Amino acid sequence: MASSDNGESASRAGRGLAKINAAAARLRGHAGFWLKALSQPTIDLTLRTHAGLRTRIIESPGLALPQGELDVLVSQLRIVAAKTLPQESLTYGIFSGEAERLSRAIVTLICEEESGRPIAFNALSVMDVVLDGEPTKVTHLGLVMVDPDVRGQGLSWVLYGLTALVLFARDGLRPKWISNVTQVPSVVGMVSDTFSDVYPSPLPGARQSFAHLQLARGIMSRHRAVFGVGEEAGFDEERFVITNAYTGGSDALKKTFDIAPKHRNAIYNDFCERELDYNRGDDVLQLGRIDLAGARRYLLSEVPHGSLPALLAASALLALQRLVLPVVYWMDDTRAFGTLRPRKPDAEGVR
Repeated sequence: MASSDNGESASRAGRGLAKINAAAARLRGHAGFWLKALSQPTIDLTLRTHAGLRTRIIESPGLALPQGELDVLVSQLRIVAAKTLPQESLTYGIFSGEAERLSRAIVTLICEEESGRPIAFNALSVMDVVLDGEPTKVTHLGLVMVDPDVRGQGLSWVLYGLTALVLFARDGLRPKWISNVTQVPSVVGMVSDTFSDVYPSPLPGARQSFAHLQLARGIMSRHRAVFGVGEEAGFDEERFVITNAYTGGSDALKKTFDIAPKHRNAIYNDFCERELDYNRGDDVLQLGRIDLAGARRYLLSEVPHGSLPALLAASALLALQRLVLPVVYWMDDTRAFGTLRPRKPDAEGVR
């Protein structure tokens, strides 16, 4: 009997040690991911985000990758697009083949670990816009496509938030402007729930500031090609609604309200049905910011709660907000923060 008990205890101890080792390995992998994200001049990271799946985030592939690797990446994106829209083709953004588009893109690609088959991607773009007389960058959340065979596997937290979080962390946790163009209620809700100071949104307290208006005007005057909107499309500055939006290469993405994916909160579905003319093909242009409050919401509500690295990251953000971040901002004399200005006027251009 004693021998049996000893054997069972040893077995339990062995299983416990294996779990600890596995958790430590995952933690080392996530730590390495964030160390690379914070140190690379242009991001090229790979992370195991789901069992059997690998996620790659690559910044400015048109500049960072040799032509052969770039061709492979574009072909992977087209494989996913062909599964998502088998009867259609897209001609804007990364699908245009223009080097400038690929140079300003940030691609998040999810592939099966064993086969290497691409199953989903998000293509963000960085847009230069003027705000209060100063140049600023707006990260456009971009086109998301998921192979219909793998929908419902919980990929949205990676495709819609992980890359924005990486960029936010890499830039010293400084608030960053984001934009989103869509007619899909579920996406309108995701952006409203995740990011801060979002307009337009049906949530109480959402309002249009002069900063929102400046950025929207700059985006619509210079960057329509980023989201496939033609010059003939109108823009309602009061509601931030793009009218007749599907005329600039994105025609295949136009949806009716009935088939557009809905949000679990009916407030977003009602908002889209009320504000958008789906027969004409309207989109909403949302502007918001990713900041510490938004990063916390993303980590605690979107990332699976069982993820130890996510909980550690949330704790670190809280500590940074209360203790470390003000000191870091104060000591960095190369970049502006609020009313603080760089010591050297041309420091921002050297970055």
